[in-house]
Amino acid sequence: MFAYVARQPIFDINKSVYAYELLFRAGEENCFPNIPPDEATSKILTSTHLSLGIDEITGDKKAFINFHRDTLMFRFPTSLDASKVIIEIVETVDVDDALVAACKHIRGLGYPIALDDYDMNGKWEAFIPFTSVVKIDITEIPHEKIPALVERFKSYKIKLVAEKIETHAEFTKFKEMGFDFFQGYFLAKPEIVRHRKLGPSQLTMLQLLSLSNQPKLNYDEVNKIIERDPSLTYLLLRFINNPMVNKRNKITSLKHALAFMGEIEVKKFISLLALANLSENKPTEIMQMALVRAKFCELVYSQLYADKDPLTGFLTGLLSLLDAMMEQNIDELVRKVPISDEVKNALCGVPSALRHCLTLSQFFERAKWTGVRAFAVKYNVKQNLLHSYYSDAMKWAMQVHNAALES
Repeated sequence: MFAYVARQPIFDINKSVYAYELLFRAGEENCFPNIPPDEATSKILTSTHLSLGIDEITGDKKAFINFHRDTLMFRFPTSLDASKVIIEIVETVDVDDALVAACKHIRGLGYPIALDDYDMNGKWEAFIPFTSVVKIDITEIPHEKIPALVERFKSYKIKLVAEKIETHAEFTKFKEMGFDFFQGYFLAKPEIVRHRKLGPSQLTMLQLLSLSNQPKLNYDEVNKIIERDPSLTYLLLRFINNPMVNKRNKITSLKHALAFMGEIEVKKFISLLALANLSENKPTEIMQMALVRAKFCELVYSQLYADKDPLTGFLTGLLSLLDAMMEQNIDELVRKVPISDEVKNALCGVPSALRHCLTLSQFFERAKWTGVRAFAVKYNVKQNLLHSYYSDAMKWAMQVHNAALES
């Protein structure tokens, strides 16, 4: 059975990814089952998705996974690796002595316990002594009451996650309050508009990007630019020797690599290099999200329009977080980047199939399954195919990311 999964990053105080919250669903036919969503998440994970492999989704990060009452009572979390997961008890569970005893037993086996959307309800008191993490929705509890909660939980050595962080100001505020981790979409929203000066390496990247957007790729010019920089040559060879790209041929030279890859793959590689360079010193999760979006939009757009250039979808996803990377308005940025009007319009929000592909990737990031279903209906695409594309995109992005770390 195919796994329907979305992931939402949880950041530490340095804006590095600490963990991912994983959200699972059943499949095309019962993606919206008539039971509580969190109950569906835990039941489907434990019954059908263990074979997916959490590592393929989270890499070396921990996974927060929601569990409802039944799965906790039957100790389903114990089928997972305790070193890789945090068992998240959803706020809607009915609490009694039996549930408390089950959770305490799970904690005793080495599984960290987290309370989701803590609401100050007295039913949670029995969990506090063996809880490792408490998640607080900052939109649900008056802010003036939160410092006292922080002080109390810190006395139990409990780590705190601030949920629904939407701005840098909120991130700073709750960081100063003593929160350890943060969940929200603030990283994708530039708070300060300022211009970053482009150095020689960035200019080289823009030169390459310009070449990659010509109707006919000039391999000689690309070769001249890349061969001047040994690090670029090495990265190109790393990219082409990635098993996700090349499973049989051993590439040993720059010219061989360019010839073997073909025009589309070379253009994609150039785009990846350019964006990685422009996003230097920014949180790595932004680049990781951009990689997932790039591959996903490429796959979906190619499914919708087999006769169009797949690079169009790839570039749209890849550049969709450029505003967060460069800390400038996206409308201003696209005027400086040599890309097609079709991609520019999609990035700026002009309605089109390409823009809808980008919006679809955001639906997956935020587990907005009704939006996924609406896209499937609108474009007459099987919903399970869209989920398979997103899973493939996450795996591909992880491969590229790992290769970059090893280089």
